[in-house]
Amino acid sequence: MILTSLVVLERARQDINFTRLEVGETPVTHYAKAGADGPVVFIAHGFAGSQQMMQGYALPLARAGYRVYAFDFLGHGRHTLSMSGDVSSVDGTTRLLVEQTNKVIDAVTQHDEVIALLGHSMATDILVRVAAERSDVGPIVLISAFSQQIDASKPDELLLIAGAWEPGLRAFARTSLQMVDAGAIEGETSLNSSVSRRAVAAPFSEHVSILQSRVARSEALAWIDQAYGRKSDVSIWPTGWAILGLLAGLVVIFHPVSQLLPKRAFAVPSLTLGQTALVLLVPMVVAPTSAVMLNTDILPVLVADYLVLHLLVFGVVQLVILRIFGIRIWPPVLPAIGVLLLACAVFGFALDRYAANFWPTGGRLWIIAAMAIGTVPYMVADAVLTVSQTFLRRLLTRLSFLTSLGIAVALDFEALFFLLLIAPVLVLFYFVFGTMGRQTANRVGPLSSGLALGLVLAWALGVSFPLFQV
Repeated sequence: MILTSLVVLERARQDINFTRLEVGETPVTHYAKAGADGPVVFIAHGFAGSQQMMQGYALPLARAGYRVYAFDFLGHGRHTLSMSGDVSSVDGTTRLLVEQTNKVIDAVTQHDEVIALLGHSMATDILVRVAAERSDVGPIVLISAFSQQIDASKPDELLLIAGAWEPGLRAFARTSLQMVDAGAIEGETSLNSSVSRRAVAAPFSEHVSILQSRVARSEALAWIDQAYGRKSDVSIWPTGWAILGLLAGLVVIFHPVSQLLPKRAFAVPSLTLGQTALVLLVPMVVAPTSAVMLNTDILPVLVADYLVLHLLVFGVVQLVILRIFGIRIWPPVLPAIGVLLLACAVFGFALDRYAANFWPTGGRLWIIAAMAIGTVPYMVADAVLTVSQTFLRRLLTRLSFLTSLGIAVALDFEALFFLLLIAPVLVLFYFVFGTMGRQTANRVGPLSSGLALGLVLAWALGVSFPLFQV
């Protein structure tokens, strides 16, 4: 499975030159075949994304002869500068991102060429505003789009793609289409004077999987081809399935690797139903109510300060209760920690190359270290509670923490609503790294797994969310 997935992923990159450059502080990647002289396409990612997440669109466009540029927005990916400004005002953060995009375009294009724009989620509003300010913008592709700047007359050449499982954004795409032709339906192209508009639903897709949808990528390529009078004959490789196959294969293959660790005797924690209820419910209530009151503003990452406190309180409370119940935490096994960290690093390298940024800039390292203050005790407690336990017991353990985050959001929605974006990251973490950690814990005890995964969780959170400075 791993080898097959790698073949697909590398074939999708075949014959493309990747050139890394910087426009000011903005990291930019140029995708192009040798000698390519096709039109220029600029690609922008969504909130909490990175340029790697947009490879599904960049690669087929580059193989079709286009010169493609993808970049990291402020505070995202490998950009070293933070986002700033008022996120609720178009004259705040939005204005800064529009100016950043214009600088990237001006730095790498000639003034007499017509460029194409393609963006996802947050970037869709940015690109519509960029197009309104420029005279050199041609076809635009907006994926999972929302922008109040779209009207019946602009943008001129617009394709909107929404996931079939994104009802709100899918409805917005249809509404934008019907601004041009009130009778138009999804899947049709409407023409009105100089305005050309099309809305498409990508089947079996939501807000993230749409980035690998073959239907969506084919539609994007065809729309840009049509605008430039080109006809491309390139394969749209199933890179989404290949990414899942590669990452799942790395998780599965870790099981026989973990069996090479010397088996070490340890006592499996045994809790009564009442004790289990206490160890799950008490921190679920205590963590959000106390952390909301103690919340600070030190780390330049959205909701990071609060999350560190929440993780710390949740984990410490669980460890104290376990101690009261007489649960012993066995000493760590250094080789086991090393093997698990190495396996997580391999997974991270694959993720970074094919799917999303996983490697931090130097400025994020101290943030990761600060996050570890909370993630390590939390993951140690989690490892103790889930080692050699049933699926239901593990599920309830993780739901306890996710519910505590939900309580925190309810207590201070305005300040903490970004915690809602962390839930999917944690669920993925439980499935991937939690699986590998449990296999290690079953061999040598939970402490080794908890310590290693605490560091990995700090890393994952430290690289996933945007740098933001008020």
